[in-house]
Amino acid sequence: DRTQLAVGVSKPYTYILGGEKTMGKLRIAIVGCGGIANQKHMPSIKTQADKAEMVAFCDIIPERAEKAAKEYGVEGAKVYTDYKEMLADTSIEIDVVHVCTPNVAHCPITVAAFEAGKHVMCEKPMAHNTEDARKMIEAWKKSGKKFTIGYQNRLRDDTQTLHASCEAGELGEIYFAKAHALRRRAVPTWGVFPNKALQGGGPLIDIGTHALDITLWMMNNYEPESVSGQVFYKLGRQDDGPEGNVFGPWDPKTFEVEDSAFGLVKMKNGATIYLEASWALNILKSMEASTTLCGTKGGAEIHHGGSYPQDELIYNTVEHNQLMEKTISPAGVVDFFEGGAAAEAVREQEQWLNAIINDTDPLVKPEQAFVVTQILEGIYKSAETGKEVFFD
Repeated sequence: DRTQLAVGVSKPYTYILGGEKTMGKLRIAIVGCGGIANQKHMPSIKTQADKAEMVAFCDIIPERAEKAAKEYGVEGAKVYTDYKEMLADTSIEIDVVHVCTPNVAHCPITVAAFEAGKHVMCEKPMAHNTEDARKMIEAWKKSGKKFTIGYQNRLRDDTQTLHASCEAGELGEIYFAKAHALRRRAVPTWGVFPNKALQGGGPLIDIGTHALDITLWMMNNYEPESVSGQVFYKLGRQDDGPEGNVFGPWDPKTFEVEDSAFGLVKMKNGATIYLEASWALNILKSMEASTTLCGTKGGAEIHHGGSYPQDELIYNTVEHNQLMEKTISPAGVVDFFEGGAAAEAVREQEQWLNAIINDTDPLVKPEQAFVVTQILEGIYKSAETGKEVFFD
């Protein structure tokens, strides 16, 4: 099946210890033991106990690292508050580092991990700007290690199916697409999400990044020419206070990021992508990590999250001179934010660990994630300057 093709087939991992080859497990260090580590990374790694074990945990809040080590670590797992100290500790052997920190910390931790000779999985987005993303790419290429970014939505059943259709050319040339990441009122009120200094932005960089990633992946087009964008700070900073938010009220005084953002991306081959992202927007239908594709032979839409209790994949074609729609509605949505590891997060870890073990490419390639960051930064710059941003 298509998912099995994506995750690959595993084989025993052999590593060098004391000059001799020894059968064993990949030893993983977690940097950042907050929400995304607890809701996605650590539970899904735990399901791969035959391949990997968590041996080190690092967080600026020691209690969080200690709690993670107790719940997910091997016996004797080590705890740190400084990732540099962890990477320099010769008393522990680490093969892989998972970077699960706020966005602005992705670059320095990833670069340091590569310089220490580790494989790296970094949570999305790759970085909060192109300059940092480029540094990460350069460090990766020098290291000879594996590198991937946490875009687990590629591993859902609906996205896997649609991607197979695109690869088979069933939609023809995809020349127009929409990347959807719209929430009606679902502003995250935990962690550092509203903090611009730590995150680099709001819904565009948080959930818009997933929608753009799957859209580019479906189109297999990573050559943007230019982007025009607009960013709004309307609902998040209202003095009369927020109402109706799914995750409870937020503080308008500390809401530093945009509440919605929109961008029009022109690709070098003439294709166009419209990207829409919001945490708070007065709309009726909400969805995220979703896409609309328009091709010369047919079209397709994915509806995920928000207003859709079940993932929907809908193809539109012409058959016997009639307009036709084909709908696939698989299992209901299970978002890892509500606890436990969702199926796509488990698949993500399986294919990532298999890529290391089998010396193959991970599903999400660093060069692809770099383009996502490049486009997102372009939208922010366009909104700031009021001008179209062109890429070199």
